[in-house]
Amino acid sequence: MAVALYGVAVGGGIAVGRAHIIKPGMKDAPHYAVEDAEIAAEVARYEDAIKTTRRQLEQLRNNIPENAPTELGAFISLHIMLLNDATISRDPIDIIEEKKINAEWALSQQIDILSAQFDSIADDYLHARKQDMLQVVERVFKNLMGIDTNDFVPEQEDLFEDTVLVAADLSPADTVFFKDNRIAAFVTDFGGASSHTAILGRGLNMPSIISLRHASDLISENEVVIVDGIDGVVILQPDEFLLKEYRRRAREFRSRQRELNKLKDTAATTQDNVPIEILANIAAADNMAEVAKNAADGVGLYRSEFLFLNRDIAPTEDEQYREYAKIIKKAAGKPVTIRTMDLGADKNPRWFAQTHGLNPAMGLVGVRLSLAEPQMFRTQMRAILRAAQHGEVQIMWPMISSLTEVRQCLVHLQMAKDQLADSGIAFNPNVSVGVMIETPAAALMVGSLLKMVDFVSIGSNDLVQYTLAVDRANKDVAALYQAAHPAVLKLMLHILRTANRMEKTVSICGEMAGDPIFARLLLGMGFRHFSMQPAKMLAFKEIVLSCNVEQLENKIVPILKNDDPAKMPELLEKLNKFQAA
Repeated sequence: MAVALYGVAVGGGIAVGRAHIIKPGMKDAPHYAVEDAEIAAEVARYEDAIKTTRRQLEQLRNNIPENAPTELGAFISLHIMLLNDATISRDPIDIIEEKKINAEWALSQQIDILSAQFDSIADDYLHARKQDMLQVVERVFKNLMGIDTNDFVPEQEDLFEDTVLVAADLSPADTVFFKDNRIAAFVTDFGGASSHTAILGRGLNMPSIISLRHASDLISENEVVIVDGIDGVVILQPDEFLLKEYRRRAREFRSRQRELNKLKDTAATTQDNVPIEILANIAAADNMAEVAKNAADGVGLYRSEFLFLNRDIAPTEDEQYREYAKIIKKAAGKPVTIRTMDLGADKNPRWFAQTHGLNPAMGLVGVRLSLAEPQMFRTQMRAILRAAQHGEVQIMWPMISSLTEVRQCLVHLQMAKDQLADSGIAFNPNVSVGVMIETPAAALMVGSLLKMVDFVSIGSNDLVQYTLAVDRANKDVAALYQAAHPAVLKLMLHILRTANRMEKTVSICGEMAGDPIFARLLLGMGFRHFSMQPAKMLAFKEIVLSCNVEQLENKIVPILKNDDPAKMPELLEKLNKFQAA
């Protein structure tokens, strides 16, 4: 009899394959006493395991395949930072010396202490970092035991044609060579929407489901399983009927992807001839291949902070210039919007000493951090101004909440221009500037902000979060996170109408921008510029081609008049069933 396990889908598609179970090794930690004369040797053995783990992680970071997710390097760097922390590198040694026990058992005791500390943290993001800590400790443990740290993936010839990896969790280091192996999908017991496993799952673009709780205990080695990465379901013990049905769905999914690819060279124009601009969100120059593959109209959001995260020291002006210039040249004349470093909260470089408050997302983040570090801020803007010689470039400042912040940004931009001019360095002084609207304060003040800048972009993820005071990564309140909440829509409509009245460009980015559920609503509201993940572009374009904007404007009136969040799903469903005449 088939059994269904439900989790969080993070990678689309459907896979049918045989399970390979990755069991954590810490459960099997040996426990024995160590004589006084042997303590020094035991300490040395632990120190060697730490050094070996550090060397392995550094080698992995230096040899990341080109087709790996962009964020992977930054995540491995985080693991190296955790490894260097005294709670892992030193405290187990103290336990060895004080309790006179073996290194594996000392590490096991220390992990119990750290786990309890993480479990007591109220902040959902910081609580989620417990899994990163466990992943690092697991690698140290394997090195202590002499276990191959890459044994989670068998040799290529030992894998089934469609292997489904099943694990309690997967570390960034584990996923480095996924695309070089015969792996069709992966599922994990743990992980949340903001976990590194979830982010990597989306980047790997393979069927993947997290937060399944006990999947690694319930699934057997070599067992045939179905992984539905669309609906977030893993099916165990499927009968022939289910296997046949899901193989059919998998074929349909692949066929649909091929059909969407045919739209690559089709202009994104509605049936009533309204042109729609579809731009890409990227995190590195390597992403430009996907931008070209999906025929983006340009780059609507380059997340420059990833250039700051994946390294031991802050990037120099010349290093930044080369990266920005590479992106701009690959854009081949299409516009590129570079968002200045959106650091803080969940994106802290290990070379930058940053403390978390009780509410990290409301602390020294985005432009606030940039203004607190003016030298680093001006260095970045000098690099962007220099790179802007190679194409059409816009600078965008994140997390703006006041006119004062915009004035300060403009002062620093002018200082950056003056510094370049005084040094005789060539640059483009005519770069457009804009701000991200991510807070209710910025949304309500958008008219005043637009008097100072050339354009605005709505950061839908944060605008929803800050408007509703809901952390969507927190499972306890995730149901309250509603992108099309009436309050959010009223703010978005105010931003759009104000920008249109002032003849300024307004775009929308974030998950909402590329979600087909909201495409017709946003088009009907009047949005014409969208920025999204490259993989979502063709499906979005397909919807654009099927729509008549004038008709949608009339159809969305009941949605815009609605003040009850509970009615919104039904209204959206009705809208999305509407076919243009």
